[in-house]
Amino acid sequence: MRNSFEYVTTLEYRLKAVSNEVAAFKSGEKYIQMEKRYWGIIRKLEARIRTLEQELAKAHAETVTVRNYWFDVVNDMDHENQKEMNKVRKLLKNMEKRALTAEKQRDDALDKITEQRQEIYRLGTELEEEKGKNQKLTAQLNHNYENSSIPSSMTLKKKKVANSREKSGRKQGAQPGHKGYGRKKHTPTETILLPAPEEVLNNSEFKKTKKTIIKQVVGIRLLLDVTEYHADVYYNSKTGERIHAPFPDGVVNDVNYDGSIKAFLFLLNNECCVSIDKCKKFLEDLTNGELKISRGMINGLSKEFSQKTAPEQKELFETIMAAPVMHIDCTNARVNGQNAYVFVTATPNGEVLYSARHKKGHEGVKGTPAEDYNGIIVHDHEKTFYKYGSAHQECLAHVERYLKDATENEKDKTWSGKMRSLLKEMIHYRNGLLPEEECSKEKVKEYEEKYLEILNTAKKEYEYEPPSDYYRDGFNLYKRMYEYMENHLLFLHDNRVPTTNNEAERDLRSYKRKQKQAMSFRSFESIEYLCQSMSMLLMMRKKDDVNLFDSVSKIFG
Repeated sequence: MRNSFEYVTTLEYRLKAVSNEVAAFKSGEKYIQMEKRYWGIIRKLEARIRTLEQELAKAHAETVTVRNYWFDVVNDMDHENQKEMNKVRKLLKNMEKRALTAEKQRDDALDKITEQRQEIYRLGTELEEEKGKNQKLTAQLNHNYENSSIPSSMTLKKKKVANSREKSGRKQGAQPGHKGYGRKKHTPTETILLPAPEEVLNNSEFKKTKKTIIKQVVGIRLLLDVTEYHADVYYNSKTGERIHAPFPDGVVNDVNYDGSIKAFLFLLNNECCVSIDKCKKFLEDLTNGELKISRGMINGLSKEFSQKTAPEQKELFETIMAAPVMHIDCTNARVNGQNAYVFVTATPNGEVLYSARHKKGHEGVKGTPAEDYNGIIVHDHEKTFYKYGSAHQECLAHVERYLKDATENEKDKTWSGKMRSLLKEMIHYRNGLLPEEECSKEKVKEYEEKYLEILNTAKKEYEYEPPSDYYRDGFNLYKRMYEYMENHLLFLHDNRVPTTNNEAERDLRSYKRKQKQAMSFRSFESIEYLCQSMSMLLMMRKKDDVNLFDSVSKIFG
């Protein structure tokens, strides 16, 4: 109720106010008040406008003044700026000229640097080539029997063989308290009693003792032992037949030579490598010109000896074929100025067979024991030989020499020296075992791991710095030792396998000496007969308590 009352009261007051305002409008007073208020506002606004106009005029005048000042400043600044701009333009022009000059100089310098770089590259390339050539020539000059396959006899710069013995200061010969071994005394063919000195004969105080000093002078002379056979001839008067007693075997010509003379000339020519002419002259001198043997006869002794020892050669062939390990090698020969080859097959026990061939390779192997051999072959990395036998062992003496050569000519590489030391250690370990003792499996595995580790070192070293085109022996050796690892270490797995092919190489030296003396053979058959004869001579010489001269004499009969 209270709210309704207040609302009605408010409406009444508002109605009263509106009624008063309507009355004022009707009377006109309100219009007069409003007009006065309007003009009052108009006058205030006009006064305000005049004030603002004055302020605007004043501000305009100040703006004009300021603008003029700014124009002057701007003109001055523009003038100064023009001067600076002219200076800058001039400076820029100069700098442009300098930049163009510098650019030209830079281009010239770059061209010159490019030319110099090209020249440096060219010189560097030539230097590398010269270094490679120098390395190759140095390697060739330094090749000797210690770091290559060159035999010691062909070494140009021979050095003194080292001797670790220290001088004791004692005299040569037997020392006090030790039995001396003098020259062997022989049965005298003549005894000469020396007369007493005159001092003894003229002085009766000297008495003869039981002691006699004996000294011998040993000489040699050749006496002809000539046996002459006489056979009476009988004639049959009825039939005209003539007959005589048969002569002994071998007595065919009017003058015949027995086995001793043939053996002497044969051994002198083939074993001692003396030329036919010198053999002929030497025998002639020994007999005071009594024996004058023809060159043809001396030349035919190899053929005769070879034919008479054919069964022994066949037996030797079969013995080598049955051996569990075989050495093989070959060397050059000369026939009428043309190349030929001599193959040698040998066993660790000393059986040796030489074979003359027209060609190398597989054609040369035909007919030798290696052709159908089923055992282990030891050789010097001749790839032809890898086609034969059941297993293969590389000659480590050659490998050691090649490793030494690589060490001397590749100073920046370490693998070759390490590998050479490892091979020596393995060979020393193997040689220290008993013949029937096998290598320890743990030791062999350790050696194989070291072997591969060193080859991995070689791989990294050659990847970091590739080998020179002029000297690739070390790199090729690394690749070969990696590819043929099994053939380099076979001796650790089989105690029958030797570590080197020295047996075959030593046997070939005999033929090389003969080839050097003969220079060139007249026919291929001469080499064949020589090889067959040398095979038998080596076999006879390696037997204990055998007089080679007597044995050969019996063969010639």
